[in-house]
Amino acid sequence: MSALAGIGALAADPAAWVALLTLVVMEIVLGIDNLVFVSIVSNRVAEAERPLAQRWGLVLALLMRLALLFVLAWIISLTQPVLRAFGHDFSWKDMILIAGGLFLVYKATTEMHERIEPGDDGASSARAGASPLGLGGAIAQICALNIVFSLDSIITAIGMTTQVPIMMAAVVVSVGLMIVAAGPLSRFIARKPTIVMLALGFLLMIGMTLIADGFGLHVPKGYIYSAMVFSGFVEAMNQLARRSRSGIRA
Repeated sequence: MSALAGIGALAADPAAWVALLTLVVMEIVLGIDNLVFVSIVSNRVAEAERPLAQRWGLVLALLMRLALLFVLAWIISLTQPVLRAFGHDFSWKDMILIAGGLFLVYKATTEMHERIEPGDDGASSARAGASPLGLGGAIAQICALNIVFSLDSIITAIGMTTQVPIMMAAVVVSVGLMIVAAGPLSRFIARKPTIVMLALGFLLMIGMTLIADGFGLHVPKGYIYSAMVFSGFVEAMNQLARRSRSGIRA
């Protein structure tokens, strides 16, 4: 009963609603790179299974983040140094970020290679852009990287509020919006080969940023998202120019 009373008191507090709105926005912004990764991986699954891969991948991400909220003391302890190497103290969080960054760099590089140098099946492989991926493999990859993104997201949430119900509500809302946006984004990426390469470039940049963060070289998120927005603007101009040239030829 006391828990319900506490939630009721939060619901009646305007400051709690401001904190919730701020945290939802932050979670959505932090989830953009996750969403790009989900879209690229799900596009390698058979078309009929893509919505299932996106839905299950993001639902498992939601469950992972909610589970992490119940072990806040453990998450906070992950930021304590446990290893010293190369003149730098590394915490478990640092090592997870480095591992996640290396995985992203590897994933983006191999995806780029498969699209630039198609396999032995020739034209069909070139049209597909990359080798197919099973539903289980896609969900496993989405979940593997979600460990890194979930950790980053929850640590950010801890820094903004101490109220677990607000954090849980923000996570549910943000992941729900990601589930809605995943389908249209993946279809858009699948139709535009140059945007696939741009998205892979984003993943490469994010991977290097995670590695740098793990080594204590923090790159402000604003710089990263500004670069992504600028690159997206340039690509949009290229798409418009290409469409204009096609109209002139017609």
